Amino acid sequence: MFIDSHCHLDFPEFQSRLPEVLANMKSASVSNALCVSVDLPDFPNVLKLAQEHSHLYASVGVHPDYEDTPEPTYEFLVETALKHPKIVAIGETGLDYYRMGDRSYESMEWQRERFRKHIRAAIATQKPLIIHTRSASEDTIRILKEEGAEQIGGVMHCFTESLAVAQAAMELGFYISFSGIVTFKSAKDLQATCKEVPLNRMLIETDSPYLAPIPYRGKINEPAWVAKVGEFIAALKNVSVEELAEQTSKNFFDCFHIDRRYT
Repeated sequence: MFIDSHCHLDFPEFQSRLPEVLANMKSASVSNALCVSVDLPDFPNVLKLAQEHSHLYASVGVHPDYEDTPEPTYEFLVETALKHPKIVAIGETGLDYYRMGDRSYESMEWQRERFRKHIRAAIATQKPLIIHTRSASEDTIRILKEEGAEQIGGVMHCFTESLAVAQAAMELGFYISFSGIVTFKSAKDLQATCKEVPLNRMLIETDSPYLAPIPYRGKINEPAWVAKVGEFIAALKNVSVEELAEQTSKNFFDCFHIDRRYT
């Protein structure tokens, strides 16, 4: 069985197709999925999915790329994460300087402060972090260290950075999660990094509805297709698909502190 460690089933692309998407998961031997929060207005829909479906989980947080959206307070993150058992993580949080454009480094301080708030909430609740980093890996690792994120760990989601960044994150107790990007023909550097990440520190994901893997590239992604990510990585690392599926599923339950006896 595979697990999709990061998807967005609350997004509009799935509103009319949810029963079909969940059925496709079952057919593809994808047993569980983590529905990840990106803003506060849509968070109730994320939580509702997890509460209504035993095999789905939720996170709470605000994406670093969402600037014009209600800002979460530390108190809200902590209270909400502790109140709802199906919330297993804090995030998606982190840093994204990709769209900074002509703005100054100082003008992005709001992102860094939001990130710190999420880390502090994760430590307070003992819920792992879901980290997004894009064009900001140096600051991401620095702030994780400054805030003591090694106390709780988490996952570097949709990883596209260097092996050095992966190693720095793993030293802080983080798992490295690979999406459909790793299957792309152009992703040779990422594939080389994937080969070096130990299987016991790896997760797989779709980030659906985005980043559909080969052979579905260009289509609306869905959790069932995490199996294609797993199959590709198994071949890349020269291990059986069964071993890859079992280990990454174990890693998921370990990372998010879920007792798999009750899943």
